[in-house]
Amino acid sequence: MSIILELNPTTDQVAKAQGMSEEMGILNNSITKGKGNVIGFLGEIVLADHFGWAQANTYDYDLVMPNGSTVDVKSKQCRSTPLPHYECSISSYNIKQQCDYYAFTRIKSDYSVLWFAGLMPKALYFTQATKKHRGEVDPSNGFVFKSDCFNLPLSELQEYTE
Repeated sequence: MSIILELNPTTDQVAKAQGMSEEMGILNNSITKGKGNVIGFLGEIVLADHFGWAQANTYDYDLVMPNGSTVDVKSKQCRSTPLPHYECSISSYNIKQQCDYYAFTRIKSDYSVLWFAGLMPKALYFTQATKKHRGEVDPSNGFVFKSDCFNLPLSELQEYTE
């Protein structure tokens, strides 16, 4: 079980994420039609700065750890502290990405807090995750899935130890 790490993005980190989002525009198959770009970039920037990982921003991964392992960061916007039973998701569109790990963050809507929920090796993620289908309703919270995806409770993620 991972321990959720709480970090506070700086105004410089938020500004950098906003600039990167504007430069990128809207990606194909974007579930949020580009509205999540700032959240996504902010997750990458804060983790890179906090852990000393290098930003790469390739199609396959976002960050590189000092040992050379590659990390694709998945970030979700939220309004409150995530709980262990909350789930992280990977869209079926993204399963072909060549990365070693997925890292999961939740970011408060006003960008004031980022929660790092943990990591999972890519190969292990898909053996433990549950496949959800577009239009399916999550009985625990009424959420309707906007695309096919693979979900896993945050409590199943691994901590990062340097």
